[in-house]
Amino acid sequence: MKLGFILPFLMMPILAAYSVEQKTSEELQDEVIDYSNIQKVLKKDGLEKSAKLKRKIVQQIKVEKEKIKVEKYNYPPEEEFWGFASRMWLVKNAQELNWDAPRPDYGIKKTFKKLLEDLGYYNEQFKILVIDSPNIARLGLPSGKNESIFILSLPFMRALDLTKVDISLLLLEDFFRIKEQMFIKNLGVDTKFIGSNFAKSEFDKAGLLNVLKAYGQVAFKKGFTFQQQYEITKKMDKILKSKPEIWSYYLKLLRKIDQLVKNNLMYKEYIKIYPSPEMQLQWLSPKKKVL
Repeated sequence: MKLGFILPFLMMPILAAYSVEQKTSEELQDEVIDYSNIQKVLKKDGLEKSAKLKRKIVQQIKVEKEKIKVEKYNYPPEEEFWGFASRMWLVKNAQELNWDAPRPDYGIKKTFKKLLEDLGYYNEQFKILVIDSPNIARLGLPSGKNESIFILSLPFMRALDLTKVDISLLLLEDFFRIKEQMFIKNLGVDTKFIGSNFAKSEFDKAGLLNVLKAYGQVAFKKGFTFQQQYEITKKMDKILKSKPEIWSYYLKLLRKIDQLVKNNLMYKEYIKIYPSPEMQLQWLSPKKKVL
């Protein structure tokens, strides 16, 4: 057989193998190219997600900044407003009340705190302002949560020759009035603006001034009602009955005040604010049995 005839047959497997090998290489190349494209797509997708995330964060920051800006125009919330209003009223009436003069430490705070704790009232914060003025004999002003402001007249304490226990009992009465929000209820003014926002409106200066004016009305003229005084007296009676000695001090204190307002013209207005010591004595006295 001639070599020229046989050679093509011998070369066919080699050519076939070469063809397969060449095809496989191309396919591999295509796969590499495809993978590269996938990488580009993934990278692009990642950048887009990152951009979206950044835009979202920027938007959130804008919202928070706007929120902070708007909150600057908030009126104090309920739990903060009354402390602010009481202090503002005291500042406005500093000359009339004369509370900013230097005073010795009368030791009242320690005695009153002990009385509160003996009665189960812990973690109560309070400030006591001793004023050198008869214009207000005593008064409890609302403040923050578990916080009270008390006013005590030095001439009033001297006129009655009050002991620390006596003073603590007066403070306890006013403490219960604050807890029952009697002072706030007696203001009789619109307080809807408290806790609201005036970013898109004008500051309600008139509303605040009305509150401060009402403070003066309650403190100097209106005071508390007979019903409110009855409720406080009965509460004192109920709480102090477990401590007979303190209860007897309370009864003697009311007798002192009753005699003072009847005989000292300087304190004739007292019963307009706290009506009335004589009635309180009747409410405390045990009812006589009719045989």
